[in-house]
Amino acid sequence: MINKPVVVGIGNIQQQEKFKDLDEALILMDKATKKAIADSSKEIINYIDEIRIPKGFWKYRDPGRWIAKNNNFKNNPITYVTKIGILQQNLINQAILNIQEGKINASLIVGGESRYKMIRAIKENKEYKETELNENPDFYVKADADINLDEEINELSKMAVGYYAIMENAYRFSKNEKLLDHNKKIAELYEGFSEIAHKNKNGWSKQKYFAKDIIKPSDKNKYQAFPYNKLHCTSWNVNQASAIIICNEDIADKLDIPREQRVYPLVSSENNHMISLIQRENIINPVGLKLAAKSIKDTLTSHKKNIDYYDLYSCFPIAVQMFCDSLNINLSSSTSITGGMSFAGGPLNHYVLSSTAQLIEKMRKKKDKIGLITGISGVMTKQSFALWTNNYINNFSFEDVTSKAKQIDKPKALSAESSGTGVIVGYTILVESNNKKAVIYAESHDGKRVILNSRNPVVIKEMENVEWVGKKITFKNGCLVS
Repeated sequence: MINKPVVVGIGNIQQQEKFKDLDEALILMDKATKKAIADSSKEIINYIDEIRIPKGFWKYRDPGRWIAKNNNFKNNPITYVTKIGILQQNLINQAILNIQEGKINASLIVGGESRYKMIRAIKENKEYKETELNENPDFYVKADADINLDEEINELSKMAVGYYAIMENAYRFSKNEKLLDHNKKIAELYEGFSEIAHKNKNGWSKQKYFAKDIIKPSDKNKYQAFPYNKLHCTSWNVNQASAIIICNEDIADKLDIPREQRVYPLVSSENNHMISLIQRENIINPVGLKLAAKSIKDTLTSHKKNIDYYDLYSCFPIAVQMFCDSLNINLSSSTSITGGMSFAGGPLNHYVLSSTAQLIEKMRKKKDKIGLITGISGVMTKQSFALWTNNYINNFSFEDVTSKAKQIDKPKALSAESSGTGVIVGYTILVESNNKKAVIYAESHDGKRVILNSRNPVVIKEMENVEWVGKKITFKNGCLVS
């Protein structure tokens, strides 16, 4: 007997009020859950056997248990909290597989953030408090290794923007594009995203931004890491939550959930091979990404289907470009249904839940459509793809390409030499205490990788205007000499 997993309920919550009218993340997740229940059937609470939640900025130990009790779930659901470093798509995939294998009847996947409430507390001189939940979940899920090396953190900190900016500059060089032309291209891409987001009822920013606003640093669009300004970057400071309920179709039939409301998972692929950015053979074309994308393309070919809706993970422009290349599609604003993470909102660790819920809502309005959601964990470290259909086509298939990627993609060693010569493979420029610092990833003369820096204003100015990727350089004591 084949158990057919199907999405039957979705809920999205967004708040932009003053502090007193804003909820903490726990209440946001609870409200999103209530919307997902109402969207499916009030009786669905009698079938939910597990709750999966991606860890956010909040400190709750087991929000799933609290949500289950607050909504009178009949069963005692198994609760999971998945820490940062695990693909958000993985929560959905595990729930689908558990349903398909007959291990559970239904799953609730829910995430939420209240960073905006935290910011309002500071601006309004209020005290931000969270509900204390000190009981541990049944399972904490965490990554097998750290995302970044200490050598990288020493120069770039743990903030993602510098790492992605290094990839952006490397990508520009690989395409043989001039600095200004490339910067205009990504600004125009994000102008298109802004147009979508400001029309999106779930979009965070209601203001439309133009390419000229995005490309030029200003007080409201601060320089982050060359070539990125604030409007190129994912927006974490949101009050948003999303919930998805997936169940066995037998239950959907039993509860008389309308056929037009059902959306089915078709295939998903994940790459969980972890290599720090400095150690990647090709920092803009990882093997795992290509393998995971191939799994999706092969499915489309075998079923003679095309993708109607895309939402490519858009934490920074380079992510969108790399996904487009892996799928052999053109770079355009049509690669987002939400308006992207800079404008629609990019909650720390549950955006894929939000984009998936919005895709499902969009697909319910049409017939015979296919939608694609992609995801990332870390510094483009792990990647995921998921195809959804509103007409059942085939049993869900899942491929984890990690083992294949490990066999092919080996980490490059770091050079033990602090002085020597090399070639730049990527770089960015950061602002530290109102002064700029260049961070350079290079391949040294011994064929190993090295991380360098420069605070020379002449060099930094040239790096902002002339291509330095591919340039032969000399370094001494970890600093760029020439």
